[in-house]
Amino acid sequence: MLIKRGLLQSFNPSTYTASVLLLEATSTYLQGVPVSTALDGTSAISGAYCALLFFDEQNTQDAVVLAVYPNGTFGAPTPPPGRVTFVTGYQQINGVNITAGSTQTFTLTGGGSGIPSGASGIVYKAFITSPTAGAFIQLAPHGASDITAYASCGNIEVASAYVNCTGLLQIDSQGRIDIRANTGACTVTLYTHGYIV
Repeated sequence: MLIKRGLLQSFNPSTYTASVLLLEATSTYLQGVPVSTALDGTSAISGAYCALLFFDEQNTQDAVVLAVYPNGTFGAPTPPPGRVTFVTGYQQINGVNITAGSTQTFTLTGGGSGIPSGASGIVYKAFITSPTAGAFIQLAPHGASDITAYASCGNIEVASAYVNCTGLLQIDSQGRIDIRANTGACTVTLYTHGYIV
């Protein structure tokens, strides 16, 4: 086995193969090289460097692109790729009452949640109820300067009715979110069933 550096020329997501120019032998251009399934179209950028593992030095087609990395300032994905991973649904918040106009903070990583430290966001399902028509909640990463810039759920049409919502939400570096009740007190239940790294 042998590892060589290359310059990624193109990536084909339908066949998960790439075209690569070997740097040590600039006249050697490989096509149809399998690509590690850890890579995707957001990171396999044409012009980036790549690492190729050759299983047989005599057969240039018996290889795999292991990694892609920046070529100087070029080849770094912008914005950085985010990958969603689904986990078993987990009840993070169970019937917590938040008074109107107040905000509570919740930590969603760790424990049995399946949400690891270092996650940058969550996939969630929330439902709320309130004795006040028009009540709603806002959700944001903990400490956000403008909680209205993120997710909301509610505007309950009939007092004591329920409203369900789902979405993606950023979390802070400690895995926390803030939830604020508006118009009336809200009873909140929230589940997570995925995360973004």
